[in-house]
Amino acid sequence: MSKDRVASTGMWFGELFQVGVYKRSQGRVTRQATFAALAIGVALGAWRFFAHFGPAFSPAVSYSAAGAILLIGLWISYRAVNMPRFADFLIAVEAEMNKVSWPSRTELYRASMVVIFVMLAMATLLFGYDLVWGFLFEWMGILKNAA
Repeated sequence: MSKDRVASTGMWFGELFQVGVYKRSQGRVTRQATFAALAIGVALGAWRFFAHFGPAFSPAVSYSAAGAILLIGLWISYRAVNMPRFADFLIAVEAEMNKVSWPSRTELYRASMVVIFVMLAMATLLFGYDLVWGFLFEWMGILKNAA
C-alpha cells in the first residue's frame, strides 16, 4: 500500500470525527439532497437488516443493532457531504445547475408533444413495415403461417 493511500485513508477517518460544516453557505441544496438520498439508503438498509435478522435475535438486540446501523450510517452520510473534496464537487454541481436555462412550462409541453408524436409515428411506421414484410415473406414461402 502506497504512502498516499495510507495518508488519504487516515485523513478520511479523521474527517469522520469532525463536527464542523465545510463551506456552510455554498451548495446547500445539492448537499441536502445528497444527504437525503444517502440517508434514505441507510434507513432502508437498517430496515432490511432488521427484517432479515430480527426474528433470529431477541427484540432488544434486533432493535439495538438496527438502530446502531442507522445512527452510524446517518453520521457517515452527514460527514460525507461535508468532506472537502466531495463538498467542493457538490458545490460545483450546484453552480453548474444554476447556469442551466430551464424551459418554460409551455415550451416543455410543446417539446413533450413533439416527442410523443414522433414516437407514435415511428411505432406506426415500423408496425406497417412489419406487416408488409410479414405478408411478403409468407407469400414467398419463407415464413410459414402459424394458423
